[in-house]
Amino acid sequence: MYEQIKQFSIKAIESVNLNYKRYFFKEVSFNQKLIGITGDRGIGKTTFLLQYLKELDLPHSKKLYISAEYLLISTILLLDLAEDFEKHGGEVLVIDEIHQIPDFEKHLKAIYDILDLKVIFSGSSAIKLQHAKADLSRRALMYQFGGLSFREFLELKLNKEFETFEIEDILKDHTDIAIEITRQIKPFEHFKEYLKYGYYPFYFDTKNDYLQRVNETINTTIEHDLAYIFNIEPKYIIKLKQLVALICSSKPYELNISKLAQKIEINRNTLYQYLYYLKRGKVFNILHHQAKGDNIFAKPAKIYLANTNLAYAYCSNPETGTIREIFFANQIQNYLLLSKNLSFLDDKLLASKKGDFLVKNKYTFEIGGKNKSFRQIADMPNSFVVADDIEVGVGNKVPLWLFGFLY
Repeated sequence: MYEQIKQFSIKAIESVNLNYKRYFFKEVSFNQKLIGITGDRGIGKTTFLLQYLKELDLPHSKKLYISAEYLLISTILLLDLAEDFEKHGGEVLVIDEIHQIPDFEKHLKAIYDILDLKVIFSGSSAIKLQHAKADLSRRALMYQFGGLSFREFLELKLNKEFETFEIEDILKDHTDIAIEITRQIKPFEHFKEYLKYGYYPFYFDTKNDYLQRVNETINTTIEHDLAYIFNIEPKYIIKLKQLVALICSSKPYELNISKLAQKIEINRNTLYQYLYYLKRGKVFNILHHQAKGDNIFAKPAKIYLANTNLAYAYCSNPETGTIREIFFANQIQNYLLLSKNLSFLDDKLLASKKGDFLVKNKYTFEIGGKNKSFRQIADMPNSFVVADDIEVGVGNKVPLWLFGFLY
């Protein structure tokens, strides 16, 4: 059985190409003994892990890739497999989709404590340290990653390299930055394509049935990942899907928790739990007016689908204004993930009572079209209009597309 798993590993590693590597490589500290990679399905975690192993200057006998979705893995204990690998001279073990392995936390703890192996594991974004049954917090270095930024989409599509910018640099120097980028490309030749199709890397492999594949990815997240992690009975899965459809057709500022609960025939507390599940599965992006940490019963100010591609996959004609806000919130959230501060990460992006968003408790943003005025945020310090349909901004009016260059 070990030999079969080894052959599977070799085939998987050798089949991956190294043509494009996502920003993950620049963020992960590979010298750690135990590393966890989380993120929603379809963003390229598996490709990243295989690329890392392929580039690793070790013979195949010393590196092993296993996927928890591989049927043979379900018949053996993870710790036993790791011990066997170490006995054969193994040094680096990579475990993909680990959340499907029962009691994986206990196995990881034991591997860390008793075996001389480096372990990198990946799992659903719903897997957080607070859900771990064993104490991994002082052992594992955890990372969360998102789907393609607009910048990465352009790199893949055009085979060009583009620089990333900190949010402070964009706000200060956006005019010069935008002028430099627009000397190389016309962003609006590609922006709408990105909004509809560009968030998941598999777009470049399956363009014809991409939105169907996005639907399947989210269905798998709900039906398998969330159902398994949160012990959701099968008969209630349909409620989660109904909730996704309702949010997709609603405007963020028309949110009514009571009506939402009534429409899918559940009570408010159950609704809050479902919202929490879908947030952890990176199906929803939920914002509050004030920092709430992980208080799942705090009333949201706004609920969005997690990225614009989901909106196009679930809604036949999503509203332009909602798409703009989803894009901005998504790119900011994924950028903030890089701060490594996992404790109150989600609260670094808040809904603003004046304007649309508050970032880092400092910057207020109002999102709109090219003619959007400053009326709503006129008296706010550090306030900006983020405008769609403009290539280059002036003063405190910043192009929306440019926030796709944060990571």
